[in-house]
Amino acid sequence: MTRRVSFRSIAWLLAALALALVGAVIAARIAERRMLATQQAEVVQDARLRAALLDSEIARFRLLPIALADDRDVRAALADAPGARLAINRKLERLARVAGTPTIYVIAPDGRSVAASNWRSRAPFVGIDYRFRPYFREAGLRGEGGQFALGSVSGRPGLYLSRRISGGGVIVIKLEFDRIERAWARDRGITFVHDTRGIVLVTSRADWRFAAVRRLTPAAAAQASRDIGARGAGRRTLPLLAMGQGIVHLTGTSQRFVTHSLQVHRAGWTLTQMRRIDRVIASARLAASLATGAVILALAAVGGALAQRIGSARRRQADLEHAVAERTADLRREAEERMQAEARATELRETLQQANRLASLGQITASVAHETAQPITAIRTYAQTSGLLLDRGRTEDVRANLASIARLADRIGVMTQHLRGFSRKQTGSLHPVSLETVIDGAMLILQPQIRGVAIDRPSGVAAMVIGDKVRLEQVLVNLVQNALQATTGEPDARIVLSIAQDDAHVRLSVHDNGPGIAPEVLERLFTPFNTNRETGLGLGLIIARDIMTDLGGWLHHHPSAIGACFEMGMRRA
Repeated sequence: MTRRVSFRSIAWLLAALALALVGAVIAARIAERRMLATQQAEVVQDARLRAALLDSEIARFRLLPIALADDRDVRAALADAPGARLAINRKLERLARVAGTPTIYVIAPDGRSVAASNWRSRAPFVGIDYRFRPYFREAGLRGEGGQFALGSVSGRPGLYLSRRISGGGVIVIKLEFDRIERAWARDRGITFVHDTRGIVLVTSRADWRFAAVRRLTPAAAAQASRDIGARGAGRRTLPLLAMGQGIVHLTGTSQRFVTHSLQVHRAGWTLTQMRRIDRVIASARLAASLATGAVILALAAVGGALAQRIGSARRRQADLEHAVAERTADLRREAEERMQAEARATELRETLQQANRLASLGQITASVAHETAQPITAIRTYAQTSGLLLDRGRTEDVRANLASIARLADRIGVMTQHLRGFSRKQTGSLHPVSLETVIDGAMLILQPQIRGVAIDRPSGVAAMVIGDKVRLEQVLVNLVQNALQATTGEPDARIVLSIAQDDAHVRLSVHDNGPGIAPEVLERLFTPFNTNRETGLGLGLIIARDIMTDLGGWLHHHPSAIGACFEMGMRRA
């Protein structure tokens, strides 16, 4: 009877451990799929952030040729006025240093450059014939053009943005992406951007530049080589083999990557983000092996326990402790990687907020240039007449002109000083801020855009809030810009700013009388990349709400019978 019970116990134990082994294998496979899904979600988020940052970088510099197209110094240089070309060379040199772009140059109607920001360098762009460049021909035919190519003088790749000038010339700005490529190379995975033909232009791997994502015909490859100015462009393809479900294999290696591609709208490019997963899968399989090994060891331990209970128990305990230690180490490494990923995401979010501010300033650049043109013209007129008055001995009139010049200079200085402070990256410290100062700053930044629109704002605001002045201005500028765009074309366009407060919070509302928000947009109002404007990225409200959350407040949309209404909630100081 004892032997029968013993054999039955052995059978039940073996069956239970066999089921545990099967369960461990299934659990390991489920864990591998979840880990792969996590990697896919993270690569999608990384791709969206990189595409948005690249879009904002291009948008910021696309406005610079527009601002220079009607510049009187540029027109004077094209007309070869005495001293004009030296003056425009110096002006372009200062502008390139401030804007952070490699090169700006002016091309005459005959295709030969007459001025450049690198006029002092060993290989200046002055005097070069650019008639062979497509971006020059496109600007002459359509008013603007764009082309990614190798520099014929510098030999460095970049994006050329061109704009036709009054009188037939062309202004060109060259963007180089070395800084972005170095940042991509330091991060995990591989990032590259290709054009509509499939030619890789910007990449974290230099050996992939000018390769094609798909095989091109000899004629198409030859045309790409001529357009880009690089021998062999498009004749080789990327060493990637598709394996399905967004996974590719890097040929010649054991590396596998999960990928995601999306459009870079500003240039018509496609960005692809790749993250290596063979190590992740190997880690998951290692965990499965450890779990399976633990079960097998348990099977062996149970069998040995029936024969030699004391010795087998000790061996089983040691094996299980070893397996637990290894699994604990794996979990600790995974936790550290996740913390690093969250830190990178926070840094990218802060960088995106800064890029949003710079993109807003880029949109305002043309209006500010127009706003300051009148005071500058008046200053020049006062200076010219003062010379004539001085010759006639009318010193009191000269003194009055000088006082007028000082007032006009102060007006320009106040606007440029505020824009310069708005563009700086903030430290993130919170302190009491006057809400009236925030409203004044936002209105000063948007002053060139609000002509023809009635702005009702509270007077004598005494509210103090906890926050950061520049970030609060960024949110308010975003909301008022949206309201201005919504009321475009309205005969009685009006925007109303109102304030309500209690013991703990202050609420600032922005209400317009535009057509309101469409229902399909309202359902996903605070979802990334949700926009009904062709030039919008759909990130402004997301960034604004993140800023308000970081400041301990909120950003809400309130239903309104007329137009749209948004509320900024802030802690009272």
